[in-house]
Amino acid sequence: MRAIVQDKYGLPADVLVLQEVDKPEIKDDEVHVRVHTAAVHPGDWLLMTGRPYVFRLALGMRKPRKRIPGFDFAGTVEAVGGDVGEFQPGDEVFGEAPTGSCAEYVSVAADRIAAKPSGLTLAQAAVVPVSGVTALRGLRDAGKLRPGQHVLINGASGGVGTFAVQIAKALGAEVTGVCGTGNVEMVRSIGADHVIDYSRESFTEGGARYDLILDNVANHSMAECRRVLTEGGGLLSNNGTSGGRWFGPLGRMAAAALLSPFVRKQKAPFYAPVRKQDLIDLTELIEAGKITPVIDSTYPLEETAAAMSHVGAGHARGKVTIGM
Repeated sequence: MRAIVQDKYGLPADVLVLQEVDKPEIKDDEVHVRVHTAAVHPGDWLLMTGRPYVFRLALGMRKPRKRIPGFDFAGTVEAVGGDVGEFQPGDEVFGEAPTGSCAEYVSVAADRIAAKPSGLTLAQAAVVPVSGVTALRGLRDAGKLRPGQHVLINGASGGVGTFAVQIAKALGAEVTGVCGTGNVEMVRSIGADHVIDYSRESFTEGGARYDLILDNVANHSMAECRRVLTEGGGLLSNNGTSGGRWFGPLGRMAAAALLSPFVRKQKAPFYAPVRKQDLIDLTELIEAGKITPVIDSTYPLEETAAAMSHVGAGHARGKVTIGM
């Protein structure tokens, strides 16, 4: 099968190579899927570059243990393991492939996938898992967002942000989205009640107060963000790309974790691995017409390096996909 392979850390054009590799074997608890579309996000950029360097303690010191990039995918089941009864060949599914989704085939545990939402194309379904689950778990679980509360989404036009705006509306919240000039109308079109153009004003200096801030950008200090929270409000940091080469976003996450027991408005960082139930919950929202994935652009598999570069530049509107 064709797959994108990476045997060293670095920039996309230098390390991502299209190769013929063996199809993955299938275990008893796995499903073998022909990938129709994969999706990439800022986390993939960090894993590819090996920065911050502290990540290499888990990923591989000199080269990545995971040779094929990507996590998100959607495709068609070709075979199922002996212990899998839920899926059959021909089923259209979406989910997360820890071994790498930028390939024509993946073998993935059945508890990491779900049936494709009706009404979505496979390309649309492919962008949902990581970013959709992050937004859902952040707002619903870590943020405890309730109907009638006012939430601000910093980075509302990005992959997590576009899902967060729509999920917050589905949860009954009043939503303010923060984005650049070129994305104001898009963020408004997906449901934001108010949109702040960060190039013209700072949400930390206005008169509005928020019950919850989901910060996907980290372009303001945590103290500045906390100042515009209501008395019982909370700041939830979800920044995945900023920071220095050694610790990157982990520095801000560590600060949030240390402050959260002592600073009332600072929430602890949250971890949102893709779970089947979360995919099912997102499917219900999608099929109810409350979430529509936003896709910035699609690249063929052989142009995965260009797709990664676009994501790494930090200006993608919604999600970037890789078509097989």
